[in-house]
Amino acid sequence: MNILVTGASGFVGKAVVAELVRRGRTVAAGSRRGTDLPGAPGVRLDVTDPASVLRAVAEVQPDALVHLVGIIAEEGEQTFARVHLEGTRHVLAAAPRPVRYLHMSALGADEASGSGYSRSKAQAEALVRESGLDWTIFRPSLIFGPGDDFFGRVLRDLVSTAPVVPQIGDGKFPFRPVSVEDVALAFAEALERPDTVGETYELTGPQEYTFRELLELELGALGKRKPIVPVPLPLMDLMVPAMGILPKPPITRDQYAMLKAGNTAPPERARDAFGLPMRRLPDALPGILGR
Repeated sequence: MNILVTGASGFVGKAVVAELVRRGRTVAAGSRRGTDLPGAPGVRLDVTDPASVLRAVAEVQPDALVHLVGIIAEEGEQTFARVHLEGTRHVLAAAPRPVRYLHMSALGADEASGSGYSRSKAQAEALVRESGLDWTIFRPSLIFGPGDDFFGRVLRDLVSTAPVVPQIGDGKFPFRPVSVEDVALAFAEALERPDTVGETYELTGPQEYTFRELLELELGALGKRKPIVPVPLPLMDLMVPAMGILPKPPITRDQYAMLKAGNTAPPERARDAFGLPMRRLPDALPGILGR
């Protein structure tokens, strides 16, 4: 099977490519720079440019497409609509028929969401379901692993910068983080399981945490002891938009909306379908944080 992976140079992309290569698959690593990865030659592929996608597909002639491209925050022309929605449209239009298609969405994808990220992910899902391809959609929760942005940067900065740790509201928003290794395994296994065609799987980890518990885990893994101070939501509602004037705000409006919504779902369906080992966040945090 000849496989083209979009977003191959990203955090999840590298893990998925590595797992596919480990299984002896022929993989082309699609990214805007066409970066080679171990065992997978690079192919220039910019999902926002339909001609670029067509060229990559013509070059690789894939039997399977794994579409992973995504952004967490908008920057310039890289908007959620352009990357998630139009990018998916371009990939689907270029996909050869027949082709096996795996799609990275997100837990909480919802066209009625207050988050532009979650809305665009839901809109892209709708395109996939209408495509006529043999598709499988994955909706991961927060993904952890070496090189991740949330636990390795956002949460680390949040608990490290000030003498006290700010907590959003009562800190009870629930999350069920999933390891990047489990996500990669799910994608690789789906290509070997025809019964997963036309299915949507929520990818979550073995344990649910509140936002406060995530802050406490991060502090513990860093070897820090600091007071955690709740910040009332009405005050956060004022502070977060004001932070938007900063070159790189610690939290965007969209990330704030997603945090308040929480991010959790039962793990059993995906675990049983793909035989996932369900790696635990506390075991991985020291490595993520370089300790």
